[in-house]
Amino acid sequence: MTDAVQADRKMLESLVCPMTQGPLAYDAERQELVSKVAGLAFPIRGGIPIMLVDEARRLD
Repeated sequence: MTDAVQADRKMLESLVCPMTQGPLAYDAERQELVSKVAGLAFPIRGGIPIMLVDEARRLD
């Protein structure tokens, strides 16, 4: 794993859900950070997590 990938992963792991302040799960396939408690998936666009509730996808 390169240093850049490891740094990105550490950054993603340090983020919390803006609604619940709870943990987020990284979905590499969909490029999203998922808050199961809030029922939201926050997109990652161009390597940047979009942590806005209005931009999040509701989980089914």
